[in-house]
Amino acid sequence: MTPAYNGSTIDGGAYTDVVRAAHDAPSWMDTLVSAWSSYGLALFAVLMLAGWWQARRQGARSALMALAVPVIVLVAYAANDALKLVVREDRPCQSLHVTTLEACPAAGDWSFPSNHAALAAAAAVALLFVSRRIGALAVVAAVAMAASRVWVGAHYPHDVVVGAAVGTLVALLLAAALRKRTEAPVNRLMETRLRPLLVPS
Repeated sequence: MTPAYNGSTIDGGAYTDVVRAAHDAPSWMDTLVSAWSSYGLALFAVLMLAGWWQARRQGARSALMALAVPVIVLVAYAANDALKLVVREDRPCQSLHVTTLEACPAAGDWSFPSNHAALAAAAAVALLFVSRRIGALAVVAAVAMAASRVWVGAHYPHDVVVGAAVGTLVALLLAAALRKRTEAPVNRLMETRLRPLLVPS
């Protein structure tokens, strides 16, 4: 079996600086960042729901785009996770033997690229195709999610940067392609029991 990759040579110094800063930060701040890192993805689900609710009042095509956001996010996750299995990078807490805010994952729980960053970025970019305002809020939340994953010690900076890039690329490609081809699926769905998902009843 191919040995796991040690990513500490890329930006291990920056990672340890962030982990050190986290240890020196006030406990309330670490608690807040850790909670966001662990549970913040739930906000993106709420934003997706809000985007769909708003889109239904703008027309069936907008609603279809909103309904596609969770699917786009799942595709981005699959692409990112496949890359994880190819690279097989050890978690920084394993390679650098540092104490982190988040418990160090077991060996085989690969670090590169960050799934959290990919999911958040994909959701944010896809939501921009639904609502500029909701999408902008999601972009800020996605940046905060990526930063929090380094702060708690779960990822190197390059893990979250590449994860965000993967999520962004997948969402851009799929959302742009769907926006050009909404008419046929909308027409089909409007003739089914799923019509209330596209327009208010």
